[in-house]
Amino acid sequence: MATRYWVVSLTVPNSAAPVWSRLQESISKNAFDTPLYRFNIPNLRVGTLDSLLAISDDLFKSNAFIEGVSHKIRRQIEELERVSGVVSSSLTVDGVPVDSYLTRFVWDEAKYPTMSPLKEIVDGIHVQVAKIEDDLKVRVSEYNNVRSQLNAINRKQSGSLAVRDLSNLVKPEDIITSEHLTTLLAIIPKYSQKDWLSSYETLTSYVVPRSSKKLYEDNEYALYTVTMFSRDADNFRTKARERGFQIRDFEYNSETQESRKQELEKLMQDQDTLRSSLLQWCYASYGEVFSSWMHFCAVRVFAESILRYGLPPSFLSVVLAPSLKSEKKVRSIIEELCGSANSAYWKAEDEGGAGGFGGEGDAYPYVSFTINLV
Repeated sequence: MATRYWVVSLTVPNSAAPVWSRLQESISKNAFDTPLYRFNIPNLRVGTLDSLLAISDDLFKSNAFIEGVSHKIRRQIEELERVSGVVSSSLTVDGVPVDSYLTRFVWDEAKYPTMSPLKEIVDGIHVQVAKIEDDLKVRVSEYNNVRSQLNAINRKQSGSLAVRDLSNLVKPEDIITSEHLTTLLAIIPKYSQKDWLSSYETLTSYVVPRSSKKLYEDNEYALYTVTMFSRDADNFRTKARERGFQIRDFEYNSETQESRKQELEKLMQDQDTLRSSLLQWCYASYGEVFSSWMHFCAVRVFAESILRYGLPPSFLSVVLAPSLKSEKKVRSIIEELCGSANSAYWKAEDEGGAGGFGGEGDAYPYVSFTINLV
């Protein structure tokens, strides 16, 4: 699938057939690697010249907005598919592949009546796309909120022993809590383990001999238990800190442990549900936005062609997908069909800094703009 297309319209003095045939012939002979399609635009309501000029001022900005929303949804789809491990699927519009929808575009009369004023059609498309963008922000925010909560829990469970949550490393049998005895958890630098084992019993007077047991070790620290008389715990913390040993506050509670486990499971389930829901919504919304974008492009071609070529409407609209190496050749072919006098006029205007209609197409003696699919 091509990722970049040109939408071009050329003036047609008499009928579209000769120009279309000549264009097909020239492309096939001189730029045969360039797909060429008719871009079928219905007879839209022209309105007044003032109304066309007014809408022309907004067409370029509105196109950038709609294109931006399309790309935003597409990037979201790619990220969700990557995280989910889903094989990238071919995006569709009403069940038709995106590139096929563009190259075989058919105006939806039921959704956009051709007798409606152009401004009404454009404003309706803008409002619809803006609503989808707002909906996207809400859905992504909800999904990211759950992800952030999960990431925070995972950081607590995967950081160094100096800061991580110890609850999943300590079992009930590791802790002694009675009327007189208590068990503390010591975080010992890996290189200081021998020092700990040789000194912990004598840091204070009421440590239970041989009570220290290693529970876990990471790249920086080791986790040890040590049991002593409860009344000596504060003094032991002070002495341990002086030797570079960290005593972590910890109280084992089976109900709290179970509650944390359930919270984690619920968050993981919520994340999966929200991700799946968001992905399906993005698939559907991308199709809606892309369809709206193509109808907008049809209005843009129509309005800019009338402003450039005049009334009555008599122009040929096409879609091309030239390769980078063929771009200059294709431009040359199209320019030749516009007539040398017309071409010379537009080159002179362009060199002099004068503008035409539609921004991008100002440099050419015909209406032209680019559709970037990604």
